[in-house]
Amino acid sequence: MRLILTLCVLLGLLSCGPRAAPLPPAPPGALRIATQNVHYILLNKPTGPWSVADWEDRRDALDAAFKAIAPDIIAFQEMESFRRGDDGSVNLAREWLLARNPGYAAGASGDWRSFPSTQPIFYRTDRFTLIDQGWFFFSDTPDVIYSRTFDGSYPAFASTVRLRDRDGRVLTVVNLHFEYKSGSNRLASAQLVADRMAPLIAAGERVILTGDLNALRGSRTAGILKAAGFSFLPVAGSTYHLNRGLNLFGAIDHIAVAGPVAALGPPHVQRRRFDGRWPSDHYAVVADVGLN
Repeated sequence: MRLILTLCVLLGLLSCGPRAAPLPPAPPGALRIATQNVHYILLNKPTGPWSVADWEDRRDALDAAFKAIAPDIIAFQEMESFRRGDDGSVNLAREWLLARNPGYAAGASGDWRSFPSTQPIFYRTDRFTLIDQGWFFFSDTPDVIYSRTFDGSYPAFASTVRLRDRDGRVLTVVNLHFEYKSGSNRLASAQLVADRMAPLIAAGERVILTGDLNALRGSRTAGILKAAGFSFLPVAGSTYHLNRGLNLFGAIDHIAVAGPVAALGPPHVQRRRFDGRWPSDHYAVVADVGLN
């Protein structure tokens, strides 16, 4: 087992170097969409991994990564300042990025007592108007806030926004974070997403799916969403790197599209430190698409 782990680490280290190039600029007229799991912050932990001190050390890197992406829309997962229970009254990462990027607003966000705010979707206010926002939990009672998942594990959910661009085109963004331990939970969650998105896809509307699926593009989980009408963009290599830049397995963070939305090239993965610091233990996935 030690030998296997050592080989995996060596392979991961060998895979880090040439992939750290800056992202290319978006093509003219493109919609640049991104997704990133930014890891929660433990408010009751003053020091150590994912503590308040750790956040203060990496927050500039997260802001630099955001600015380097220059997204039109970006979906976040685990954007949570966690104390205990469901109290979301403090959200350090969300407020930090909004304060330093005044051209953006946060959709899929609100009073934590009626709207789970750990998966906001930021959008450019000079390009988009928020029409609606929503959520549903991966649960037998999906419309009950903070309801536990199908097998009773911690709550997990989808957040959604409906946006109108300045040319009048409307699109829906659905932001997912599937539970990482249970395969049956992921399958049931994917089926719920497929069922909820089916009316929009059947109506020929533009839908963009983003998030941390904790599943590979060729998995049964992704297959359920493909069967529902989503086309996954082919993300190459790792998107989760253990907060060490170790690229040990394929992408678990994805962007998929349905309806009159077309990819304008392959997606990019932002495999970069900023000022010597990783912004998170997940890389951002970035795609340029056209709205038809």
